[in-house]
Amino acid sequence: MSETHTSEHTYDLFVIGGGINGCGIARDAAGRGMSVALAEMNDLASATSSASTKLFHGGLRYLEYFEINLVRHALAEREVLLKAMPHISWPMRFVLPYHKDMRFEGATPTSRILNTVMPWMKGRRPAWLIRFGLMLYDNLGGRKILPATKTLALRGSPEGAPIDDRFKKAFEYSDCWIEDSRLVVLNARDAAARGADIMVRTKVVSATRIDDHWEVTLEDVENAQTTTLNARMLVNAGGPWVGDIIQQKVRINSTEGVRLVRGSHIVTKKLYDHEKCYFFQGTDGRIIFAIPYETDFTLIGTTDAEHSEPGVKPECTSEEQSYLIDFINQYLKEDIGSSDVVWTYSGVRPLYDDGASSATAATRDYTLNVDSTGGAPILNVFGGKITTYRKLAEDAMDKIVPFFPGTSGHWTAGVALPGGDFAVDGFDALVARLRDDYPFLSDFWSKRLVRAYGTEAWDVLADAKEEADLGEGFGATLTEREVRWLEKHEYARSAEDIVWRRNKLGLRLTEKEIAALEVFLRSDPNGQTSKAAE
Repeated sequence: MSETHTSEHTYDLFVIGGGINGCGIARDAAGRGMSVALAEMNDLASATSSASTKLFHGGLRYLEYFEINLVRHALAEREVLLKAMPHISWPMRFVLPYHKDMRFEGATPTSRILNTVMPWMKGRRPAWLIRFGLMLYDNLGGRKILPATKTLALRGSPEGAPIDDRFKKAFEYSDCWIEDSRLVVLNARDAAARGADIMVRTKVVSATRIDDHWEVTLEDVENAQTTTLNARMLVNAGGPWVGDIIQQKVRINSTEGVRLVRGSHIVTKKLYDHEKCYFFQGTDGRIIFAIPYETDFTLIGTTDAEHSEPGVKPECTSEEQSYLIDFINQYLKEDIGSSDVVWTYSGVRPLYDDGASSATAATRDYTLNVDSTGGAPILNVFGGKITTYRKLAEDAMDKIVPFFPGTSGHWTAGVALPGGDFAVDGFDALVARLRDDYPFLSDFWSKRLVRAYGTEAWDVLADAKEEADLGEGFGATLTEREVRWLEKHEYARSAEDIVWRRNKLGLRLTEKEIAALEVFLRSDPNGQTSKAAE
């Protein structure tokens, strides 16, 4: 029988959920001087926040749903975020090949209007409408760093080389890449540096209102030890589990809920030789991206499918895989098949249930609601997209601070995340300096370290003079020194945490190498990490 420990300390804020919204709110609150604790039942970013399409983007297609405010906020955020994390986020150009037979997704308000006033178009998406949408996209968000849209002739160009010859022109515009799971971890680390207690592998068993505070019971999922602590306010950032937390953990009445939408992706070997992304439009009106990924691969996604419940692990089904392959083959000169797929992943988007007719049409905007009818308040977070996580955290704090008079105001815009204290265009110079200081690093290795850790790459390598100083090697440039860093500073506990969320070296390591890393982590008592980063 496990022993229960009770903490005498009362936190200002207790956050349930270690995805991007929970970690973003914890960071913002801790930076305002609030006492904060966060509990995540698995690893940080273990669900939705590590399974995105990995883009900071405005959402070009949302314009067709007239979600102008959502797109405006997302576009404005891109450059704010770029300045704070130039190691894990960077500008990317997107190529949208055009053909006159391109179609709308039938449920969009724009398609319904054009089908009424221009019935001869028969659902086709005209070039003038795309140009108008891209003009809005260029100007809605106050773009300063990212270059503007232009038109490309595909014949004879690098961008046209992999594309079927029936596509003669394309539109090229700007958005940004983001390492999604690293974004979550860096927000958690910064929250901890500002005083927050971050607890991973810690499940919320229950939370009970007792007058002006919440009594929260936690269980360590690794040793079944339970702990009880108090908080003046709860934040339910449970993502796909937000409804379950409302009904089963805190037991409050609410008619609001989430619509679970599964988005699946496939990864293939590199399909083309440039660093631009493709934005492909399908005959069904949907869109997918094909994105340069991890140097030697191409990421293709995403689907939109209803998902039954949060406890069912999302997986890319054979039907979804076939859909993505058939979709991209409409554009490629050389078809790909299932044998070209080296990895798949799938995540569940917890969209606010707005009653939309389809998963594709459901809003990607967020809804924040405070319930204080029974005493101590709780903020429930519904929906959201990774691009607007920082703005969501600010808006959440606007709802939280009235309960904590004297709390300071907004502060996160442009404040660097750990390792991100260098210029947006300073990546190459940083890589060159790292190679000068550590001559044994290969080009791939040095770039990988700077992409992951930015200016903290020097802290990871420390006083190493040669590769042997970094300890045991696990393959694909992963060494004992780096593993120890990830354990001590980034909450990593398992091989999966390391090779699929702290980095993507799982694409390069064999099953045997990953198993050896797991044995190393479990056999060495020095490999055990505390729940809060040291």
